[in-house]
Amino acid sequence: MTLFPELPEVTLSELQGVRFLHLGTPWVQGAMRIAKPLKLELEYVRRMMVWLLLRPEAGSADPAVWKTTHTVQLGLGAAAITRFCHQVLGARATAVEINPSVIQAAHAWFHLPRQAPGLAVMHFDAGAFVCDPSHAQSADALCIDLYDHEAASPVLDSDAFYRSCHAVLSPGGSMTVNLFGRESSFERSLGRITNIFGVGNVFMVEPTKEGNSIVGGTKQLEWPQADVLAARAENLETVYQLPARSWLRILHR
Repeated sequence: MTLFPELPEVTLSELQGVRFLHLGTPWVQGAMRIAKPLKLELEYVRRMMVWLLLRPEAGSADPAVWKTTHTVQLGLGAAAITRFCHQVLGARATAVEINPSVIQAAHAWFHLPRQAPGLAVMHFDAGAFVCDPSHAQSADALCIDLYDHEAASPVLDSDAFYRSCHAVLSPGGSMTVNLFGRESSFERSLGRITNIFGVGNVFMVEPTKEGNSIVGGTKQLEWPQADVLAARAENLETVYQLPARSWLRILHR
């Protein structure tokens, strides 16, 4: 079903109770289980939330602790991360998306509110967003999923881009990036992130069976001890039904 005339073309499909977002090709650009719209349906999207383990708020059972946390998503997709951060965590959430058709689809078909306190959906270029000095040190968590419509390679993937992403993070903040670990561009992307964030500040989650590898970087953050990570993981599973304990087995610095 074609939704809007802009390019790349936005289309939807549904299978076994899951609605999928496509950009003119069969590649899945986002998904939502219709009966459970706040659940993170795709495995790689769940793994992009591994930054939660690095936040002290994750150790609290009080959802109010997230109210002052600002999460930024570059690339809206089906709005899964944005919905989760805003409606489940109760954090401030900003999403940046260059394609107006994706934004319209998220509102019309993926349960993203058009207006809500603490939620900002910007029709804007992600590269320009992170370069804007007014956004410096504004994000506690930065989630980046910027593949083109054929999912061939990241749209933004330069030293300059990752340097700007580092600048956007607040002290103690974390970035997660969706990369394809089986593609030739992966080592190049990993090298660029490492160059900007520093070897001791980069982490990776093992690839999903589809090949998505989540690479992350931290800014002025002391890595938590193993017992602290374990306690936070247990709390995230109990309070937010995230598979956080399994993240501990596949998370590597």
